[in-house]
Order: sequence, then structure tokens, then C-alpha cells
Amino acid sequence: MDEREATPNVETMRFGPLTISSDPRVLRPREWTLTQSEWAADLLVDAPEGDVLELCTGAGQIGLAALTLAEDGRRLVAVDADPVAVGFARANAHTAGLADRVEVRQGELGEALEEWESFALVVADPPWVQADEVDTFPEDPTFAIDGGEDGLAVARECVRVVEAHLAPGGSAILQLGDADQADTLRSELDEASPLRFGEVRRFERGALVRIDRPAR
Repeated sequence: MDEREATPNVETMRFGPLTISSDPRVLRPREWTLTQSEWAADLLVDAPEGDVLELCTGAGQIGLAALTLAEDGRRLVAVDADPVAVGFARANAHTAGLADRVEVRQGELGEALEEWESFALVVADPPWVQADEVDTFPEDPTFAIDGGEDGLAVARECVRVVEAHLAPGGSAILQLGDADQADTLRSELDEASPLRFGEVRRFERGALVRIDRPAR
């Protein structure tokens, strides 16, 4: 039976202020990624008006924790292509008491948003493992960690979405494998892009990079 057709037992774990449910078909929340939620919540203090966007939401924990920690009443649009992940994200939003402030959309990153939509903050957790190294992580669903030949195929799409939908004065927090990947994405940015790559925070299992769109 294909792993996506199985219905494994649901497990729950604490993720900062939340209790998050998932199963082995979805990438299990990593405790260290709570720092992405905390950084996002800090940025929301001075962010422009507008909602929050989460790309590659998985079980939804990073965006949901950011909203909970910020306590500023903003709404969240969470996007994932995987219907199983979308189901868990919606359930976790309900458990967190945020269902009325969260819209979870199933779809590809470039297709799930309307052209006119703009967001004050974007958080993204794309798969960033190189395709020939995914077997190194047998406990993780392959489609949730496979970032293509150089590990950046989905991350590049996230940057394109950020460029199209981040409001002036807003910021994005992008999760990657290491600082070298952040440097690669920075080097590929078109000179005419309104985005600016900023601080990179390194961790044992990954890295976070801040991307800003300066106010006009």
C-alpha cells in the first residue's frame, strides 16, 4: 500500500503554546522550528496592516503558533498542496481556537493565491533536502522533504510568491537547510526585485532567513 493511502495512528505533541496533531504521512513538527514562529511574532509587532501567509504549511504549527504568540488578532492564510496536511492544519486551527481566523487552502503555491492578495508577513517551510539525499531521512515522507536537485526548487517558488504578495514594509521568514542555501537564493535575486535578504539564523537542523520588502 502506498504511504499516502495508509491511515496511521494520529499523534499529538506540544509545540510552544499549542497541541499539534499529525501522523506519519505529514512531516512531524520539529521543536526547533518554534523559533520561526517566535521570530514571526516579533516581526508582527511593527509589521504593516494585513494578514499572515504561511507557505508549505504542513500540519500548520508554525503559522498557528505565530498567531497565538502575537496576540494581535490578525488572520492567517495557510497553503499546502497535500490534502492530508491540509486536513491536519484545519483540525489544528480548530483545536487552537483559531478556526475563525485561519483559512487553509489546498493547492500549488503559484495557484492558491489571487493576484491582488497582499500580506504583512509570510512564513514558509519548503522542502530543502536535495533529491539524492532524501533517503537519509527515512522517517520523513519523501514528498515533504524533497527539494529537487539542489534542494531549492520549492524555496525558489516561495521567494517568487513572497515577491508577488508581500506588502511594502513587510517581512518573510524562510526556512532552509543552511546558510549556503540562503546565499544561493540571494545571489539569484533579480537586481530589480523589491526584496532584500537580511539576517540568517543558524540552527543544528536548519536555518532561517529574513526577507524584507522595504516600504515605498
